[in-house]
Amino acid sequence: MKVLVIGATGTLGSAVADALEDTSLQVVKASRNGPVRVDLEDPATLDGLFDAVPDLDAVVCCAASGPLVDLAAVTDEEFAAGVRAKLLGQVALARRALHRLRDGGSVTLTGGTFAAPLAGGSLGALVNAGLEGFVTNAAAELPRGLRINLVSPGWIAETLERLGMDPAGGTPAAEVARAYAEAVAGTAQGVTFRP
Repeated sequence: MKVLVIGATGTLGSAVADALEDTSLQVVKASRNGPVRVDLEDPATLDGLFDAVPDLDAVVCCAASGPLVDLAAVTDEEFAAGVRAKLLGQVALARRALHRLRDGGSVTLTGGTFAAPLAGGSLGALVNAGLEGFVTNAAAELPRGLRINLVSPGWIAETLERLGMDPAGGTPAAEVARAYAEAVAGTAQGVTFRP
């Protein structure tokens, strides 16, 4: 089984790639700066991605991130850029993948979960809710036995540590990566995993 992991050089993406490699899957790693280049904000790189990496069984996107923004101060342009980066970029990826994956293949996207309302989290909440709604509905529309799922972790422990915060409030990336491996190897369809 051949799996493409987008965002494979990041904290979560590298943990996901490792988890998938541990299950003996053939993993192809892609990122903005890797040997296989892709940028969710650049549709041309998405179009070229599936030409560069044909015959895929699964696509996993861990490249999605969105900034915390001050709702009262954020500009329309900044807000739209956040929606484009995490929501619309992943939707564009999924739309292209459904034409290029082998029959029975899967797409796994990345959302997020806030345990409670978070200062600066309005953009993230909008994007995450949009992704969940998209995956739930798209699952009913996919042809050829294709599957789509969403992994929506809370804070990643390593990210909190990098931000100078207490990592105890997060989940280790390796633990979150198991949810991605389950989404790829299992039979779930239209499911939001919350590790």
